[in-house]
This record gives sequence, C-alpha cells and structure tokens, in this order.
Amino acid sequence: MMKYMLLRHREIPNLNQIDVFLKEDGFEGFKKALKMDTNAVTDEVKAAGLRGRGGAGFPTGVKWSFMDKNNWPHYVVANADESEPGTFKDREIMESNPFQFLEGVAIASYAVGANVAYIYLRGEFWEVAHFLDEKIDEMEKAGFLGENIQGTDYSLKIYTHLGAGAYICGEETALLESIEGKRGQPRVRPPFPPSQGLYNKPTVVNNVETLSSVPYIIANGADRYREFGGTEKSPGTKIFSLSGRVKNPGNYELPLGSTFRELIFGEEYGGGIIDDKKIKAIMPAGASSSLIVADDKALDTPLTYEDVREVGGDLGSASVIVIDETVEMDWLITKTLSFFAHESCGKCTPCREGTYWMKAISERIHAGEATKADLELLHDVAKQVQGKTLCALGEFSTMAVVTSIERFPEDFEAKVYE
Repeated sequence: MMKYMLLRHREIPNLNQIDVFLKEDGFEGFKKALKMDTNAVTDEVKAAGLRGRGGAGFPTGVKWSFMDKNNWPHYVVANADESEPGTFKDREIMESNPFQFLEGVAIASYAVGANVAYIYLRGEFWEVAHFLDEKIDEMEKAGFLGENIQGTDYSLKIYTHLGAGAYICGEETALLESIEGKRGQPRVRPPFPPSQGLYNKPTVVNNVETLSSVPYIIANGADRYREFGGTEKSPGTKIFSLSGRVKNPGNYELPLGSTFRELIFGEEYGGGIIDDKKIKAIMPAGASSSLIVADDKALDTPLTYEDVREVGGDLGSASVIVIDETVEMDWLITKTLSFFAHESCGKCTPCREGTYWMKAISERIHAGEATKADLELLHDVAKQVQGKTLCALGEFSTMAVVTSIERFPEDFEAKVYE
C-alpha cells in the first residue's frame, strides 16, 4: 500500500503537473462520481467515515446531506484560509498536490448539486491563488471543469477568492460574509450554511485537507479508505503540522490512531526534543488549544478526535506544538493572547473585552508586576468568556490560559507576589 494519500507528491515528482496527475489515476474519482447518483456519492463519503479535517471533526458526508433540497442554487466553498498559528498543511497540498484538492472540490460540488464553487484563501496566499487559477484553467481545457463535463449534463465553475488576512475569516460564516463583500464577522447561528449560507443559499464549507481526501474514497470505495488506517470512529490518515521544540518540525501524514509519542519522538517524524530536553506540554490544535501535560498517558494517547479529549485536549486541525522544560507558561499565554486580542473582530462583547483584559493581565504577570489576585482575576475572566461568545474565537483564546494556570501553577506562582 502507498505510504501517502494526501502528500502523494512526496512519492511522485511533479504531481502538480496535469499530465503527471492523469498518469497517476488523476480524476478517476470524479469520472466515477459523474456516473453515480448524487446521493450515492454522499452515501459513500458517509460510509467512509471521513471527518472534517479543519478542526471540528464533523462527519463530512453528514454535512453534505444537510443541504436544503428546496432552495437553489447550491454552493461549495473550500476553506483555504489556514490562519491557525501552527497549521501549515493546506498550503503544501495546494502547492504540490493541487489537482487532488480541486478534484475533491469538483466531487463535492457534484454531490450537493452545486454548479459554482469558491476557494477562499487568506490574503497572504495570493501566489497560491494565482497558481490555483492556472490549474483550474488547465482542468477546464482538459474537460474536467466548465460546461457538460466529460460529456454529461453537469457543469461547474471554480473561482478563487482572496481574503484580507483576518484569522476570524477561518470561521465559516465570517468567511461567507467576506466572500459577499461584507465585513468578515460571524453570523448568528442557526440558520447554518447548509440551509442558508452564501448569498442566503445552501452552502457546504469544507477544509482543503477534507476535500483532498474525497477522490480516494470515491475512486476506491469506503472500505478501501478505512483499510488505509485510523480507527472505527476516526478512519483514514491525517496530516499533522508539527512545530515547537522538536528536532524535525514539518508536515507528517500518519493514520489516525497513531500516538503523540510516535509523532514527536519517531525518527521518521519529530525526532525528539531539541537538545534532548524534557518534554513539558503539548498543544494539539495550535494556539487555540488546551495545554496537555506531556506525561506517559498523554504521549501514548491515540491521535483521534475522541481519544485526545480523554487527556484534556482537542485534536482540531492537528497543528501539534511541542513545549519543553525551557518554556515558561506565562510567556506562552502572553504570546497567544496577543494574537487573539489582535484578531478579535469585536462583534461580541465577551471576546472583544475579554481578550483585551486577559492580554493586559498576562503581560503584567510576565513582567513580574502582578499579584496573586491578578492571577485569580485572569483565570476568572477567562472562565467568564467561555460559553458566551458569538463564535469559537473567544472560546479559543481562553483554552491555553485556563489549562496552563490549572495544570502548570508553579510557572505562575514564581512570577506573582502576595
């Protein structure tokens, strides 16, 4: 069995060229899908158990099945914003394996009856957007996009859309607002995008990695996909963006169910901690995640959406940041809070005010100018923000704060006075 499903370009040189992609069974999934009933395509993705790779881990086929069949037209939007600190997997796919991603967009569009799809990229990805435009043009010339694709009555146009570099636009409703030319701020939900999304029409929003997994499922079947690895509830492979205090940072594709220990210390992967220092904590989902105490139980935890929760974290987009004994938690949360305070859209009060005050207090603690009462206040503010924000950004901003204070109290006690 091949080693990679998503990072196939590491085994196949020049896979971003359409002639090479075609020789490597390119577009076979799309061609097969065009001969299937649209509901059958969705059912195959459901049977494969593919879960969203952007963070939430929601079953992809189930999301597709939620599309309102009484409201047309339908849209597909690929979320290529990738603004989470520590996440850098989608860019590698788009640059080095773009046709597999675009094929996934096309299959998803066919499955939900969309004739127009958008790829929303963060503003800093303008070079990637131009590159994808070239690949879309090549697909149209090869007969895989445009009118009457492959002699069928199905037509599809794919467009790229650049944002302005705002983290909040990674949230699906803020992303839709941005495409419509409005201020990138989250919508109140419900209604959810599958019933009322882009231009108030049913819309599926999927992450780049999620869509890139679809062609293999349709071409080879759900059973073959499940054989590739993973667990019953979390099948398939996942790209882990590994960074922080590891010897070999980078993107690594492993079957879900592999362990933190294998990812961080495996010679093929992270290679261990820089200078062989002691590992202290793990952030499994980038800056927005909880801090997991890196004990033996955590290191041997299977990397699945359900198992990571058992050790006090979320797998999310699997942007694994490794923290060693040289890193102080007061410094770490000051960094994350500076990011979230800057990126808060300001639409809801708990996030707008909460991130500002948490940042101010954490800076005092880091500077050694805070009391124990300030530390208690920081924890209290963070807890008050949780569960009260319009979207997940406010919630994300509190995760490292609360878990670092609760799980690494000694780091803070050394910085505050009575």
